[in-house]
Amino acid sequence: MKTRSSGFALTTLTTLFFFMGFITVLNDILIPHLKVVFELNYFEAALIQFCFFAAYFITGSIFGKLLEKISYPLGVVFSFILSALGCILFYPAASSASYPVFLSALFVLASGVVLLQTAGNPFVTLLAPGKEAQTLTLVQAFNSLGTTLGPLFGAVFILADNVTYATKAEEAQSVQVPYLIIAGVLIVLALLVYFLKLPDVRQVAQKISDDNNDGKKTMFEYPHLVLGVAAIFFYVGAEVSIGSFLILTMQDLLSIDDKSAAAYIALYWGGAMVGRFIGSAIMSKIAPNKCLAFNAFVSIVLILIAIFCGGIIAIVSLIAIGFFNSIMFPTIFSLSTNSLGKFTSVASGLICMAIVGGALIPPIQGLFADYFTLLSSYIVPIFCYFYILFFALRGYKIV
Repeated sequence: MKTRSSGFALTTLTTLFFFMGFITVLNDILIPHLKVVFELNYFEAALIQFCFFAAYFITGSIFGKLLEKISYPLGVVFSFILSALGCILFYPAASSASYPVFLSALFVLASGVVLLQTAGNPFVTLLAPGKEAQTLTLVQAFNSLGTTLGPLFGAVFILADNVTYATKAEEAQSVQVPYLIIAGVLIVLALLVYFLKLPDVRQVAQKISDDNNDGKKTMFEYPHLVLGVAAIFFYVGAEVSIGSFLILTMQDLLSIDDKSAAAYIALYWGGAMVGRFIGSAIMSKIAPNKCLAFNAFVSIVLILIAIFCGGIIAIVSLIAIGFFNSIMFPTIFSLSTNSLGKFTSVASGLICMAIVGGALIPPIQGLFADYFTLLSSYIVPIFCYFYILFFALRGYKIV
């Protein structure tokens, strides 16, 4: 069968990123649902996010090395299958009404998402030489669309109103059908990607290495990659940390209820979707590193405004950061992997490991909040954005 064009491949990868966001954000639905089902404390409920981010750290490098052996299209196929397997495992987990089995199923599902990230991000950049940041930002905008629609799906099929369950086991089983539906869709997508024969871009990566002729033996000899990995760590940590404490901050400053506060969270994450569509257009005119520097600087200013002003101004400022977070991941990724050539796949795995920042930065902000005040604890993400500003101005440069 004839290999499809790069344009067709990018369209297919857009679907990949949509489901990546859709699956990931369902964790926000699982946490309150399983907390009630298994009568968990907050720490135990938080293990859902811990297991998810731990998968990035544990499997990221493994999948990066795997992609050196197989093609990127096969990596996408395997990622869909692995994610589908994780969804299917929710069925026995619910039947047994066992929280550890749920966490195991979630780890498998998360591993599939890690492979999607590891294969998908460099796949996009290699398909769009010269427009890596712009194209990856546009494709990832559909990831944000998935994070916007995922909670609506979960609210309808998992958190149904006015439903009374006879037992806790019966309530746990409410997740079975939704995740089986997702598994079915993922399997269909895996088959489509396999039979549509997307282009194998490993030759493109090798050509970049040959053209560079820089004599580098390992990916760690590229300073811009090493600095970029740290930038991803701090970006994900800051984004997740702000999102994690936003509802608590609204309750603290404005004394509003959970349901009303949750509606504002949608604005925080929805801002990332809007920002990515706009950012993709802007980066066709302005250098990606300059866009990244501007967004990091504005994020710092917005947090300072929040800390010193408080009240409704603080909430509006913190929500607005979601918009400026939008281009950061795809831009940092593309700048970090620029000119890596044959090292691109393993570098992608290393970058995915850095997403563990989302598991480590929020507890640090929590400690600040415990010892000082919740609003002053936002000094932690400020330091994260200062590092991103440094990377955008100097760290991204290839030496």
